[in-house]
Amino acid sequence: MAMFEADTFNFQRALIKGRLQARYKRFFADIELDTGETITAHCPNPGKMLGLLAPGTEALVTPLNDPSKKLQYRLEALKERDCWVGVNTQWPNRLIAQAIAADLIPEISGYTSIIPEVKYGRNSRIDLLVTGHPDRPDAYVEIKNVHLSRRDGHAEFPDCVTERGAKHLLELIDMVHQGYRAAVVFCVQRNDVTTFDIARDCDPGFARAYDQARAAGVEFISISWEMSAEGLRFHRALTVL
Repeated sequence: MAMFEADTFNFQRALIKGRLQARYKRFFADIELDTGETITAHCPNPGKMLGLLAPGTEALVTPLNDPSKKLQYRLEALKERDCWVGVNTQWPNRLIAQAIAADLIPEISGYTSIIPEVKYGRNSRIDLLVTGHPDRPDAYVEIKNVHLSRRDGHAEFPDCVTERGAKHLLELIDMVHQGYRAAVVFCVQRNDVTTFDIARDCDPGFARAYDQARAAGVEFISISWEMSAEGLRFHRALTVL
């Protein structure tokens, strides 16, 4: 569990340090803790996690202390280029919802209501429907978790093929045509980057859908967060190239 204080997402208990031994079957990660104990943690990230999985990489895990859970630890972050990189895909929706509520994202400020998981499009759910602005249309907001950085100062998405992600972009185009605002917020869980772009070589299909969506008026925003053993802190808006 975690809680917000202004622009900071605080973990209720400090994370534990260790080193990654292996990530396997997508959702399992063996971690050697600094105490010398080796544990298996739940990996809450179904993606490839490109660039983060070298054995020996420093790691942060949450101790769950929950007898109902098969795994008693959850992987939260891995270190790359001396920067903690958040890998838990459960956090971005909460981070961005709170950032909007606190008016930390100027492009989506001035709204009075934030509704999660609203049905729209072709059997899809939008991450956030933002309503109640006195002058602007309701906004359909899709959120993408970002960890990939293949060169200094630059973040990218995706790190693998995401047909679902491309489908979402095409559905957001439909919402723009219906008179709504539509936005994608790339939530970057690392603070060593200043620019963002699409990793076209990782998924050309997503890149084509992105170009179509941008031309149609879908808005693209990228926000970075500083990850630590205590929590995640709002860092800055990135330049979307």
